[in-house]
Amino acid sequence: MKKNNPLWLMTLLVMLPQFAETIYSPVLPMIQKVFQVNEESATLTISLYFIAFAAGVAFWGIQCDRIGRKKALQYGLLTYGTGSLTAVLAPDFTILLAARVVSAFGISVGSIVTQTILRDTYDKGSISKVFSWIGIGLSISPVIGMLTGSVLAAVTGYQGVFISLFLLAVLFYILSGKRISETHYTQKEISMETLAGLLKRMLRDHTIIRSCLLIMVFNVLLFSYYSLAPFIFKEQQYSSYAFGYSSFVLAAGTFAGAQLNRYLLLKNVPSSSLVKMSTLGAFTASIFVWVLTGKGIFFIIPYFFIVMAFSIAIPNILSTALIQYKKETGSAGALLGLIYYTMIGSGLISIGFIQNLGISCLIFSGIGVLTILMFRE
Repeated sequence: MKKNNPLWLMTLLVMLPQFAETIYSPVLPMIQKVFQVNEESATLTISLYFIAFAAGVAFWGIQCDRIGRKKALQYGLLTYGTGSLTAVLAPDFTILLAARVVSAFGISVGSIVTQTILRDTYDKGSISKVFSWIGIGLSISPVIGMLTGSVLAAVTGYQGVFISLFLLAVLFYILSGKRISETHYTQKEISMETLAGLLKRMLRDHTIIRSCLLIMVFNVLLFSYYSLAPFIFKEQQYSSYAFGYSSFVLAAGTFAGAQLNRYLLLKNVPSSSLVKMSTLGAFTASIFVWVLTGKGIFFIIPYFFIVMAFSIAIPNILSTALIQYKKETGSAGALLGLIYYTMIGSGLISIGFIQNLGISCLIFSGIGVLTILMFRE
């Protein structure tokens, strides 16, 4: 096991896509007001983001095998920076949507390329523990994004958010050039026939389908909060700062889940058992979110347990999903991401129409429980 790349940088790169999304969440009401669109249109900027993200995961994952991990990462960061700068200057809502699509397509490298590098570097015995650290980053990044976005929304407006994202693109482009080492040296052309065959094999793999459904469920539960809660806080006459402060509750759930996950892994509790426990826990918490929605902002309390479940489940799902695809990690990772991010985007489009946080949580946590029951390991 040769560690070519610093784990701290790998963790930051994995965190970047979720940070980039959640820093935007506090300015959603501002976007609605400035561009004079309804709530459904404003939340569309999040759901379309995930659809574009899915396409980006597929594209950059394939480029990982074609041109190498490092080049794919840098080209993606350039694309992301271009989209962020365009969003700063967007004269209307259509241009803003287009800029968000370009940004999402580019920033997806932070997920797919980084995970591919980690799978290149670590063996089966170490990857779960590495992903437990990554899981901490994945859970904390939305909290940091919410706090940062709340401050920027109050001080600089929505344009300050996009300027910050552009500067991050520049920073990570420089860091990737100096600190990232290539881990894949047999670059090759990937034919469409090969990809089609791989996709067909993955779609027949119950482990892959199970993993994608569960990843979708937990991400929709998490991002339902970032999509719908800002408007609940606004209706209750709370400021963007108050929405940002709610992230401390989520941060506590994040920390608790990450620490519990690491403790149980060290006790050799199987990853599959942790995923089942988290799924049932998220469903139970969702019932309380449904009961408390419409009664102030007390729904934040059960969301502590949803985020806790997310922190436990996601690293265990991601670390084991592609164990059987070691020889084609980049392409398999690309297709895996394409499947589950398309599911996430579709799920978020549906919650945009539902516009009810409690009902959304019940529906998707219920899908998680059904997945556990239907696809037994």
